[in-house]
Amino acid sequence: MTAAAGSYAPPVMTCGEPAGVGPEIAARLWQETRATDPFAWIGDPAHLPPNTPWREISAPAAAREVAAEALPVLIHPFPGPAIPGQPAPGNAAEVVAVIARAVALAQSGEAGAVVTAPINKKVLQDGAGFAYPGHTEFLAALGGVERVVMMLACEALRVVPATIHIALSEVPEALTPALLEDTIRITEAGLRRDFGLQTPRLAVAGLNPHAGEGGAMGSEEIDWIAPLLERLRGEGLQLSGPLPADTMFHPEARARYDAAICAYHDQALIPIKTLDFARGVNVTLGLPFIRTSPDHGTAFDIAGTGQADIRSTLEALRMAARMAARRAGPEL
Repeated sequence: MTAAAGSYAPPVMTCGEPAGVGPEIAARLWQETRATDPFAWIGDPAHLPPNTPWREISAPAAAREVAAEALPVLIHPFPGPAIPGQPAPGNAAEVVAVIARAVALAQSGEAGAVVTAPINKKVLQDGAGFAYPGHTEFLAALGGVERVVMMLACEALRVVPATIHIALSEVPEALTPALLEDTIRITEAGLRRDFGLQTPRLAVAGLNPHAGEGGAMGSEEIDWIAPLLERLRGEGLQLSGPLPADTMFHPEARARYDAAICAYHDQALIPIKTLDFARGVNVTLGLPFIRTSPDHGTAFDIAGTGQADIRSTLEALRMAARMAARRAGPEL
């Protein structure tokens, strides 16, 4: 899908942890996209790589006017410098403030989407008393929603883990009928709204090996997962499963669904990172605004060296722009 220039508000990109790879990726991303996918970067321009062409703008819409010549910047001053690989807790409060500012711009309609650069939760906790497990939970609080869904997407596959960053031993208790139903409904609605799928096809993995194999390897599939899926099919949702996870991700199987709902983190992330490690995009479904991010961290070990791979962030930006264009109007 392409959209006419000016048919949607440009995305904004947060600076993320300024001592990580975020600022250099933003600079290189501008070089890659200035003629096709303009965006506004929110941060302190003193943290950008030396000799980065940048220009201050007052609103995201102005990014289209200046992107051909320089990186459009919504200036957000920080109290201290950013030394690559050496995070400074004194900058933590402004990292958090940049995220909140980006969300406010998206909620007001001034920005079409939010693309978040990686943060370091320990630095934010130490320097700003950050009270959230991560980006996603903070964004949900800013958006005023109780439950959101993390979807990882690449050209070959979309996956959604119903449970995320918990121990494997905790998954059977955490994976409740209410959680799985909410995950399915939020995913289905997000694929319709932001990915142009009128009737999304969802494949739901079982919790146990071989989806329980008729109760021989676990009873959750028989006891409640299969009945839940049958009830939702009765409402018109296109669901298959519960399916054995070990046969869900080969090419023929992937052709039969638009997204896979998985029981736990590794069940979802191993296949997508195997298929396309460098271009996976993290999409948060269920928010009242669009949010994407690269599927990698701050990479302190290579920050400032120019070795950072921009492909995941590039795909996150392009996906955010497509989603924003779709929300703004029909496909063009």
